[in-house]
Amino acid sequence: MQLTGSEVLVECLKEQGVDTIFGYPGGAVLNIYDALYKHQNEIRHILTSHEQGASHAADGYARSTGKVGVCLATSGPGATNLVTGIATAYMDSVPMVAITGNVTVPLLGKDSFQEVDIAGITMPVTKHNFIVKDVTKLADTLRLAFKIAITGRPGPVLVDITKDVTAAKTEYTKVVPEKIERVTETIKEEDLVTAAQMIKEASKPMIFVGGGAVISEASEELNTFVDLVDAPVCDTLMGKGAFSGEDERYTGMLGMHGTKTSNLAVTECDLLITIGARFSDRVTGNIDKFAAGAKILQIDVDPAEINKNVITDHSIVGDIKMVLRRVNDKLTQHNHSEWIQHVLDMKEKYPLKYNKDILTGPYIIEKVYEITKGDAIITTEVGQHQMWAAQFFKYQKARTFLTSGGLGTMGYGLGACIGAKVANPDKIVVNMAGDGCFRMNMNEIATATRYNIPIIQIVFNNHVLGMVRQWQSLFYEERYSYTVLNDAVDFVKLAEAMGAKAYRITKKEEVEGVLKEAIELNIPVVIDCQIQSDDKVWPMVAPGAAIDEVFTEEDLKK
Repeated sequence: MQLTGSEVLVECLKEQGVDTIFGYPGGAVLNIYDALYKHQNEIRHILTSHEQGASHAADGYARSTGKVGVCLATSGPGATNLVTGIATAYMDSVPMVAITGNVTVPLLGKDSFQEVDIAGITMPVTKHNFIVKDVTKLADTLRLAFKIAITGRPGPVLVDITKDVTAAKTEYTKVVPEKIERVTETIKEEDLVTAAQMIKEASKPMIFVGGGAVISEASEELNTFVDLVDAPVCDTLMGKGAFSGEDERYTGMLGMHGTKTSNLAVTECDLLITIGARFSDRVTGNIDKFAAGAKILQIDVDPAEINKNVITDHSIVGDIKMVLRRVNDKLTQHNHSEWIQHVLDMKEKYPLKYNKDILTGPYIIEKVYEITKGDAIITTEVGQHQMWAAQFFKYQKARTFLTSGGLGTMGYGLGACIGAKVANPDKIVVNMAGDGCFRMNMNEIATATRYNIPIIQIVFNNHVLGMVRQWQSLFYEERYSYTVLNDAVDFVKLAEAMGAKAYRITKKEEVEGVLKEAIELNIPVVIDCQIQSDDKVWPMVAPGAAIDEVFTEEDLKK
């Protein structure tokens, strides 16, 4: 049948099972929006307050479901406003298709009104991108974009469509999407045998889990693997929930703000089994001293990550779920009770601590965990609150902790929270933000109230840029250069002005009642929590130091 390019786009979205997109209209995408209007009962469109909010919402939708998130923006500034969200998704391997409009083909390259080379701009931060100038190629391009976004190591794909293509007509025939197969052709039998032998020879194995295990949905296989190897488990920021934080063998996060136990255990182990992690600098500290006494076995779907940051002794390339299944078949039951007991003793000796006499970020997070019984999706911005959320909430399932790990995007969490709640309407979804982060994209509260999306926004309001101030305190002799937010902004009034219910908490005794009421109301809620300016995230590894040089506040005083 003959359809316009805009109608072809909508039909292709329906082919791919897209039920929700996040976007903001403009001149170059008017035809697309007209087509969406006619199909609003089939595809829900969420109008965000800013295009960046749309990209983060699509990201949160994707991370919480494993499906491809979709965002839409007009040409020029509309497209460039998506870039930070696209880069965020790229760094954390999030499947996303970003659709942008552009000027008509005759106007390309002529500095036309609201023209920008968005394909060129996003080339370094997309898995692939396209510009469509021929309506006959639109459908196949969109189908390929979705396939690329979700295949292997996922990532964002940009499809830029000129306005004349959205108006032109072409023949459209529905196509059922092909099943996306997991990457298995790179899994070699000899690699599996070598891995099993390395595990057999180890007396102090340590399992290190990254975001790849979440993306691959390998929790069941990972649990079996941990049981067979009989080893303690640590994780990255992105790996939270792949292995339950409630399991006694779980030692917490590794790296700059990882637990003392994880950092010391990785330093002491004789085999580090790395599953879907890329050895970020925030994890390894001083590369030359990282797990220096251990052999390193790395499992990852992306061959580019092997030996990129840390030289491995052996590696297996392939889908994490499938690799673990096949490795598990080759393993016998191991027993490392003495090693595990040593690690458990360290857990008891070096627990995470905070001041329990006053209102603090960790206290609030523990209360959220207690009240929700851990059955919630937590999104965060970036900074101290993000680290506290990683440390003090025990993630029991994958896809329940959504945060900007690789890019560290302040302003990410609120949009992601909206996207996650839209995708998971029956879940409690909470965004945790510092006051510095919240003010970056707090206009998305208006999006939540417009559609009555019942998110809970907690602001850890310490009136400073907390993480930067922490570094200034420890490494810059307390020179607080432009990190004090001593203005008159009232988040309660702002939230109320945007239509949300708002609370201000100043003491511990208020936390439980407010949280319970916020959950019960089932409407958009903002909670402004006044905490101290000099609260810090402990423990910490100084930049450039080895991870076993991790120190706490008590160590610093000594």
